[in-house]
Amino acid sequence: MTHAADTLLVVDDNEMNRDMLSRRLRRQGYSVAVAVDGAEALACLAAREYALVLLDIEMPGLSGIEVLKAVRERHSPAALPIIMVSARQEGQSAVEALNLGANDYVTKPIDFAVVLARIEAQLARRRAEAALRESEERYALAVRGANDGLWDWNLLTSELHVSPRWKLMLGLEDVELRGDPEEWFRRVHPDDVGRFKEALSAHIDGLSPHFEAEHRILHKNGAYMWARSRGLAVRDENGQAYRMAGSQTDITAGKVADPLTGLPNRILFMDRLAHAIERSRRYPEYLCAVLFLDLDRFKLVNDSLGHAAGDQLLIAIARRLESCLRSNDTIARLATEHTLARLGGDEFTVLLDDIGHVSDALRVAVRIQEHLAQSIDIDGHEVFTTASIGIATTATAYESPQAVVRDADTAMYRAKALGGARSELFDSEMRERAVARLRIETDMRRAIDRDEFVVHYQPIVALDTGRIAGFEALVRWQHPERGLVLPAEFIPIAEETGAIVPIGSRVLREACRQTALWLGDSHIGHALTISVNLSAKQFLQPDLLDEITSVLRDTGVSGSVLTLEITESTLLEGTEAVVAKLHDLKALGVRLSIDDFGTGYSSLSAVHRFPLDALKIDRSFVSSMAENSEIIRVIVALARTRRLQVVAEGVETVEQLDELKAARCDFAQGRLFSMPLDVDSVRELLESVGEAGILGPLRLPPAA
Repeated sequence: MTHAADTLLVVDDNEMNRDMLSRRLRRQGYSVAVAVDGAEALACLAAREYALVLLDIEMPGLSGIEVLKAVRERHSPAALPIIMVSARQEGQSAVEALNLGANDYVTKPIDFAVVLARIEAQLARRRAEAALRESEERYALAVRGANDGLWDWNLLTSELHVSPRWKLMLGLEDVELRGDPEEWFRRVHPDDVGRFKEALSAHIDGLSPHFEAEHRILHKNGAYMWARSRGLAVRDENGQAYRMAGSQTDITAGKVADPLTGLPNRILFMDRLAHAIERSRRYPEYLCAVLFLDLDRFKLVNDSLGHAAGDQLLIAIARRLESCLRSNDTIARLATEHTLARLGGDEFTVLLDDIGHVSDALRVAVRIQEHLAQSIDIDGHEVFTTASIGIATTATAYESPQAVVRDADTAMYRAKALGGARSELFDSEMRERAVARLRIETDMRRAIDRDEFVVHYQPIVALDTGRIAGFEALVRWQHPERGLVLPAEFIPIAEETGAIVPIGSRVLREACRQTALWLGDSHIGHALTISVNLSAKQFLQPDLLDEITSVLRDTGVSGSVLTLEITESTLLEGTEAVVAKLHDLKALGVRLSIDDFGTGYSSLSAVHRFPLDALKIDRSFVSSMAENSEIIRVIVALARTRRLQVVAEGVETVEQLDELKAARCDFAQGRLFSMPLDVDSVRELLESVGEAGILGPLRLPPAA
């Protein structure tokens, strides 16, 4: 196979030999140049490159041997093959030429088939060697570009060879690592080495097509870096692996960086915190602090401006925190080092390393609050944000970084419960409260499965007649060890954890079932309604309408008997989806009421958007009747313009009752009439009031 790019140089002082050979080579597809003597040959070689030289040994002036010596000073046999052309009597000269670096020789008279075969053999070898060099150069460039370290493991001799880059990646000098695979394995993190070896063995045994493992490996500085090791086994004719080679890539940046903000993520933060805890064990005077930040009302930004805007806000907060911690001289003096990280969502953590006193951490928290108080522009929207910050320090002896973050998280929730935009320092009382909360969460989950939640009922009284108009269903927890647990202790936790959804469903179905029994009882001679609280999480359930339809159908209760009390905060969102769901509920025939009216700072001017039947004045207004009587009168008057009935809760005194009557409030409930009652007590109450159903304002039935 000839190559048009292969230009040959024919050097011969005999014109006939020179022309005959060059013509025949051109007919074979070669490009041919000629030189009439040695001097011209050297001039040609200096002017351009040739693929091969056919060089006559015996020439006037410079002989072929002299030309060969000059050429070999600049070109190797691999770079420029030279075939010597000699007469038979010049055999000794041909041998000398071979010793001087000639690649081959042919004798005169030239057998063209022989010379053509030898030319093609030399050119093929030259192309193969050039391709090999190019491949090696590409490989070397690729390795340098990929920044990978290479390893080669002889499975038969257990010898391991690693590249300088592999060692440099771990901070090692070339002589610091022996060719021992076990030394490699010892550097892999104890928690990762098992999986690492399993992946190796699986590939060596032919159970996986290649070896790949992500793991931590010990750097010379004592820290662990993240690496990805890959490899492929070489196998004999029986499929047995006898050699394995591969690469190691540093993936620490991707493993320990938050992809959105670029801050250290949980992995890196916890690693640095673990080192800080270890120092606190060794040096009693050493103190560090963890600040746990959670943005207040971040969900509102996501819901109103979209998740892309939420991401922009998180990035802006990250940059602001970095600037705060980096640029402030006071902070630099208080904390010689710090680590700012994003744990996920809208949660950030700061590790203040080697602080002088707990008060230093508190001052840093104040400084952070001041920086966050400044507005942030998100796509033309001016956004203000604050953060709840919890602080835990190693003044408390900790065994693990998880425990420090847990306590800082607990303190953060305390700050959020106190209104947010503030900092709280963790103390032992918080831990006790956290343990108690955890116990309630655990017991509550079991209580749902064991059906420990029961329903009590508080009468709702019509103030114009004193008649029992209905009941509000109120959940209680019949704890197997603690007895009756009131809602204030578990409902907030149920709301946060989502357990309120199954609990609320249980209350709804049981209340409707019990109301159906009362309405069918011949001893009860008047109509009753049942009011059931609907939590925000229940309201947002996509199958809510199906559930209520099923409950009404299964219990036989008419929709007009059921009043769903929806918290004011749920309606405050006022989205089209909320309004649409309210209309869907009304289509089922149920009544709708705003619960805890006034606590969410709503106004009756906004209520007209919703298909409501009633509103319930919060007990906080009733308990301070002297200060709020005029407000209650205004609420009742405006409610009437909207054709809404008004229910007051938390009525405990005759004076409160008189004020409500004077304000022309429609209904009331509270201890003045009755405590919440269990089912048996309700039956006794209904039977005692008779067909009229009138409950005297001072009658106090025994509490359940």
